[in-house]
This record gives sequence, C-alpha cells and structure tokens, in this order.
Amino acid sequence: MPFSKDFKPVALKDTEMFKPIKVGNMILPHRVVMAPLTRMRAIKNVPNGDLSSIYYDQRSKYPGSLIITEASIISAQAGGYDNTPGIWSDEQNEQWKKIFAKIHANKSFVFVQLWSLGRQAFPELMARDGLRYDSASPDQYWSEEVEETSLKAGIEQHGITKDEIKQYIKDYVESSKKIIAAGADGVEIHSANSYLLQQFINASSNKRTDEYGGSIENRARFSLEVVDALIETIGAEKVAIRLSPFYRSGGMLGVDEPEWQEMYSYILDELEKRAQAGHRLAYVHLIDPRVTRGWDEDTDGAEAKYDNSFAYKHWNGVIIRAGNFASDPELAKEVVNEGRTLIAYGRYYISTPDLVHRLEEGLPLNKYDRTSFYRQDSVGYTDYPTYEQAIKVGWDKEYFHSTFKN
Repeated sequence: MPFSKDFKPVALKDTEMFKPIKVGNMILPHRVVMAPLTRMRAIKNVPNGDLSSIYYDQRSKYPGSLIITEASIISAQAGGYDNTPGIWSDEQNEQWKKIFAKIHANKSFVFVQLWSLGRQAFPELMARDGLRYDSASPDQYWSEEVEETSLKAGIEQHGITKDEIKQYIKDYVESSKKIIAAGADGVEIHSANSYLLQQFINASSNKRTDEYGGSIENRARFSLEVVDALIETIGAEKVAIRLSPFYRSGGMLGVDEPEWQEMYSYILDELEKRAQAGHRLAYVHLIDPRVTRGWDEDTDGAEAKYDNSFAYKHWNGVIIRAGNFASDPELAKEVVNEGRTLIAYGRYYISTPDLVHRLEEGLPLNKYDRTSFYRQDSVGYTDYPTYEQAIKVGWDKEYFHSTFKN
C-alpha cells in the first residue's frame, strides 16, 4: 500500500494544530484527534483485546493524543451488530482495560463513544436474540429493503415507550460508570449518524405526539436527558457529545431536514446553558458536510455550501470537527486557527498509525484500503507501516518519482 498522492502534505508543527489546549480535565499538547472508527473486530460484542490493544497502541504513541474509540454498545437492547464492541458486561470491560492500559502507557487519553443503534440495527439479529427493534416511532423504516427484512424476520419496528426511554438513560449511566471504572478518561454520546438519539432529533424519523416528539424542544429532549444523567453521574468534564446536522445515510435528510439549523442551534444553546451553570462538557464533536454519507469521499449535494461554523455562536466551549480534513491540510489550518477547535481524523488515521507525527512534519500519509475496513483479522488493521517502516521498504522512492516527475 503506497503513500497517498491525492494531496500535498503540509507541515503543521508551527500552526495552531500543535499548540496545547485544555479539554475537560485533560491538557492536550496538540489538536489532532482520532475519530471514532467502527472496525468490526469484536467477537460477539466482546472487544478483541489482544488485537485491538495493538491497534490503539500504534495510534496513541504520540504523547498526549486524544483517542475516541470506535462506537461501543451500551446494552444488549441498544445493539444489533455482532462484531462491534459493547461496554455493559464485565467480560467486555476486562478487554477494554487492556486497550486503555496501552493508551495510557503512551501518556495519551481515551474517550469511549456510547452507542445505541435503534432502527440501524439488523432486525434479523434483534429477532434472533429476542430483543425489540427500536426507534423513535413505529413503522418509520429507513428503507423498503430494511422493512422487508424486518417483516421477514417476524419483528416490527417499535416506537419506544417513555418507560423504555428511561431504561435507555439508565443504560447510558450504568455503562458509563463501568467504562470509567475500567480506565476510560471520558465518554462521547453518539447522537449522530442516524442512530437512535438522532432518530429522535430528526422530524423525518420522529413522528411521536408525546413530549419526545413534534417540537424542536421535544425532539431534543432524549439526547439532553442523557447528557444531564451523565453529568450527574461522572461529571461534565468527562462527558462529550457528537452531532451530525448534515448526515444523509440511514434515512436522514441533511439540510432537507425541516428546521435542521434551528434544531442543532437549540441543542448547542442548551449545552451552553448547562456550561454557564457550571457543567461545561469536555467538548462538542461536529461532523462537517464534506462527508454526508459513510462511503463518500466528499459531498456533492446541497450540503456543500454549508459548514459547522454556526455552532460557535451557540457553544462557547471546545469543538472537535470531523470531515475529511486530511485531504485538505490548508483548510485544516484555517479551521483549527479558531482557538478552541480540534480536528478529528478518520480514514487516514486507520491507514497511518503515526498520523500525528506526519501531520506535524508534513510527511506523506499512507493510502487507505477501504475493502479492509471491516475485516475480522489484522489485515488493514494493525499492518499499516509507520513512516520509518515505509521508508525502509522504499515507499519514498516510489512516491517522489511518481508524484514529482516532469
């Protein structure tokens, strides 16, 4: 796998990217963040501690790096994928301890992303395990194919009751307590990318008529109740949230969603109110519209003219922005120049274990292999080389010859 030739590297060591910043109760020496990256290496929802310890160890070698783990399921009912990790059982968390120990040995930090799939679960797996197929509202399948699969499996989409919402909040609380006890530095609430909490936020998936549906305030209620419960349980400085206003997968509508900007402005305003009352979250993580579907390189739709700059008017704390910034280092420099911004890198963090060092020095990044993102073994997971290793096998000669030849 060669170096990427899709963009020209830029050394960021003398920019805001490599100035220290306080995030929650952490002092980070730079603003490069590892984005949460689903990798499908778990076994029946138990992290593959031996393999994943190597993976996270490789990517946290630069001291003081903030690692956000892959999305991790808070309870069996919140799941629906067999090969993604959970954090609700002792067996799972014993494996997480191995991973956290590696990250902390490198003097880096780790937040765990908390995940509830809702209607993004595989309905046949929920039926197999005797679990509900949950969403904000019944019959709001995100595609005809999913509806057909659901009905064939003998399980219908279930709009969760208010008591079931309360149970989900308890699951967020209990899983957070367990994962902090296992050694995590904090948690990131996944309220994005068409999963359960965003299914409540967006009017296209939420057709409820009770206090969790209809108005902006009602649709935001579930996410904010989770925030409040975790603030009370583990402290605001250990809590963060991820939002994706422009997302289009899983039945989400991006900027075609009614009141999208009003909704996300309201959520940010509510988080700022909590901050002003002494409960400022560690950060808010926003996905820019440069990537609005998980498989896209860049958006070419209506979102292209938007970005998350509106958030700075509503939230005065730390913001992490994600959205294919690796391929545009000049834009990354511009965005991070706002003093409270960090940049989350995803696909190039998969392929480039020493990404922070290479961004610092302006070294080429490894090209990623999309076909290996979700394999079950070490290929495309722990076998990408560092820059020094790549040089030893001659990648630099191939790169410079093919990139700069006349």
